[in-house]
Amino acid sequence: MINNQEKKYWLAWANIKGLGSTSIKKIYQTFHSLETAWQVSSQQLLRVDGIGKKLSETIHQQRKNIDPDYLFAQHIQKNPLFWTPADGLYPQLLLEIPSSPAILYYQGKVVAKENNGTTPLIGIVGTRKPTEHGRRWTYNISKALAQRGFVVVSGLAEGIDTVAHRGCLDGGGRTIAVLGNGLDRVYPPSNRALMAEIAEKGLILTEYAYGSRPERGNFPARNRIVAGLCRAILVMEAPEKSGALITAHYATEFNRDVYTLPNTPDNFQARGCLRLIHRGAEVIVTTEELLSSLGDIPDLDQPQQLSLFESDSENNLSPDVSTEMISPQQSPNLTPPLSIVYGAIALEPTSLDTIVTKTQLPTAQVSGILLQLELDGLITQLPGMKYKKH
Repeated sequence: MINNQEKKYWLAWANIKGLGSTSIKKIYQTFHSLETAWQVSSQQLLRVDGIGKKLSETIHQQRKNIDPDYLFAQHIQKNPLFWTPADGLYPQLLLEIPSSPAILYYQGKVVAKENNGTTPLIGIVGTRKPTEHGRRWTYNISKALAQRGFVVVSGLAEGIDTVAHRGCLDGGGRTIAVLGNGLDRVYPPSNRALMAEIAEKGLILTEYAYGSRPERGNFPARNRIVAGLCRAILVMEAPEKSGALITAHYATEFNRDVYTLPNTPDNFQARGCLRLIHRGAEVIVTTEELLSSLGDIPDLDQPQQLSLFESDSENNLSPDVSTEMISPQQSPNLTPPLSIVYGAIALEPTSLDTIVTKTQLPTAQVSGILLQLELDGLITQLPGMKYKKH
């Protein structure tokens, strides 16, 4: 684990508005220390790939108002447990995705074999209003996974998520809940007892600091963490407009396996699963076949954290974000957060870092909005995390 002195500066850089986690990693790669990078001039920051003159000046001005020592001292009073991408226990698979969180808070029991990828993590997601069919299959599969030594990851939401966590715990296994809010809040409130049990027997993760409310825009971003942590994602039951499909989309983007449970086309709650099958998702036929297939997932190579050190549907706009930096192209069907991000995409391919800089929204929120725009057929993702309007 890195020392607190360096950790202070990960936190300080994460508090620079308009700077996403990808850019922070590039700063780290360029200067080999975020503490060192904090002291460099705006001109020296231009050495970092993706940082232009305007952003470097913005960073320079914001640094004047941030005291890393004071920020850290205040932060750890309510947020004592968190990892940065340079920490040895930061989840390896999550580190490898383009938009891994710069700060990841945790609560519960940490198991190194889960974080380094030795123990496979399996994500289970689905609708908040499942049928009895969906509930039964989710519970049985989650319990069976736990009994076979897999760790079940889900989002503590109502419905499928809740059943997945419950089945895993009842099977004597460990489960990980990824939140769309701070660790001090329970959402939904009905899962208070379940969250407490997970904190005692498993692990809770979030990129949101103490006091952060469960804003609607947090959940697509939360879904990318679920997908990033796991070797495979199981979509148990989902309508055509579902956050579970966002998780599946991220899983495909991150080269994870996607499995889904079939059902009749007459079942509205399962039509999203049929769409996934049409796009190539593996079909869950029996629990035994699924366990056999998951058991065939290749082992990871010897765990290393190389990525950092290599060289070169529901969103709310934060009230602190200024919209004067860009001229969004309005659409009658887009809410302000989506229109802000849509307007930041130029006619030519535009990188994720550029969009984050223009909007000054968090990388996680921008990533979730971009996925929604892509699913709505308004933009296309190109190689290299670049985006283009249709």
